[in-house]
Amino acid sequence: MPKLSMRRKGREIALQILYQCDWNTIENIDKVVMEYARDLASEVIPEDDPALAFGQSRLQGVLTHKAEIDSILKKNAEHWRLDRMASVDKNILRIGAFELCYCPDIPPKVAINEALELAKKFCGEESSAFVNGILDSILRHRETAEKS
Repeated sequence: MPKLSMRRKGREIALQILYQCDWNTIENIDKVVMEYARDLASEVIPEDDPALAFGQSRLQGVLTHKAEIDSILKKNAEHWRLDRMASVDKNILRIGAFELCYCPDIPPKVAINEALELAKKFCGEESSAFVNGILDSILRHRETAEKS
């Protein structure tokens, strides 16, 4: 599987599990990831699939830094409260913001483009424009801060 599609699949896994986290109390994330791979995915995903590991790393990263990520999103989502955002949009933004802020190995434009692809697949064009605006704002603020 090409690296990009493996990573995209991993992001999709993370998104779908983050969505579950919004609606259910989850005590053992690793168990949920394995249950997803075995029972909930549209196709059975082997436990050693690199997409699963990549998705799990995104999931763990977002959950570990959720408070900081949500604070960043609040600052960059003018006129939008997180509790008023659609759950899927919010979790796509969390993954994108995590990659922008905590994953130096992911080029910023790739992080934004991948979030846009998720938004197009799971939400539609209107959501992709919304996601693009917020992630672009985060990137601009980071670039400005780095120059200071």
